[in-house]
Amino acid sequence: MRSEKGKTALRCAIYTRVSTEHGLEQEFNSLDNQREASEAYIKSQAHEGWKAVRTHYDDGGYSGGSMDRPALKRLLDDVRVHRIDAVVVYKVDRLTRSLADFLIERVSSR
Repeated sequence: MRSEKGKTALRCAIYTRVSTEHGLEQEFNSLDNQREASEAYIKSQAHEGWKAVRTHYDDGGYSGGSMDRPALKRLLDDVRVHRIDAVVVYKVDRLTRSLADFLIERVSSR
């Protein structure tokens, strides 16, 4: 995919997660805060062709110690079918508690 400036566009998904459901009913919550920060980062990289995809991948009330999270599963499926080029997270621990375990699991599931 090409951007307006001729650079290859990088389709970026934003993944957000919080461990508890506490506060999720608020008008602006931690998931929103994580998304806002990630969107700002993607916008700061627009000159490199970065663009946020519209799909939201939000797991409210799920532990980072397990890969059994609905939005994470959808995200990984979209990565597999090449709908997404990059994943942006507020902090790595939003994605997984153990990056090494995450990478090993992803490689072994191929």
